[in-house]
Amino acid sequence: MHPIICQIGPVSIYSYGVMLALAVFVCSFLLYREAARQGFHPDSIMDLVFWVVVGGIVGARVFYIFLNKEFFLEHPTEIIMLHHGGLAFQGSLIAGLITGLVFIRRRGLPLGRTLDLVSPYIALGHAIGRIGCFLNGCCYGKPWIYGIYFPVHEERLHPTQLYESLGLLLLFLFLKNLQSRNQVPGRVFIWYLLLASALRFGVEFFRADHLELFWGLSIFQMVSLGVFAAGLYAKYHLESHSRK
Repeated sequence: MHPIICQIGPVSIYSYGVMLALAVFVCSFLLYREAARQGFHPDSIMDLVFWVVVGGIVGARVFYIFLNKEFFLEHPTEIIMLHHGGLAFQGSLIAGLITGLVFIRRRGLPLGRTLDLVSPYIALGHAIGRIGCFLNGCCYGKPWIYGIYFPVHEERLHPTQLYESLGLLLLFLFLKNLQSRNQVPGRVFIWYLLLASALRFGVEFFRADHLELFWGLSIFQMVSLGVFAAGLYAKYHLESHSRK
């Protein structure tokens, strides 16, 4: 793959960082326009994006370090080397959601409508970010004779990064379509939780960069099951309330 896109003197431009920056830029631009169309103050939504991105990156890194604490105890300087990869999506989702909920409450934004507004772009940003994982060679899959050759691993592997990126892109399109027809605040966000967690649960069966914990499942699959269960619980209560 291509972890380093180019070098300008002593400065290296890493593909992982470039794709993360591209994800933030593209999603912020699209979200700014969509916020105005839906009657939100775009600047408030941009402030929300900023804090969610910061909280999400911190949460993703902390969770990844926790899962690989032995490595980071031996190589403490790697803690700040984000360009080498190492962000756990579940940590990002949890920390980003908490940060977003606090911001929404303090600004007095409508909770359901705001979550519905940003949900498609979370999926899109994650899809773009996974391309960075592919170029970096992290989040890699199990050996497969028909897979893509990863020089850093010196073998052909399932391109799990691309599997998830494609799934998230389709999820983005689905959520945008649902967003245009939805009349119940919160429904789009709940469908994001359900489908994103189901996607990650499935892709994990092809990944090789994790340890199996219980019943052949990884820690990421266990968290995905928890998110899916929370989504089902929220969906039940939302639909019950909407019928009433």
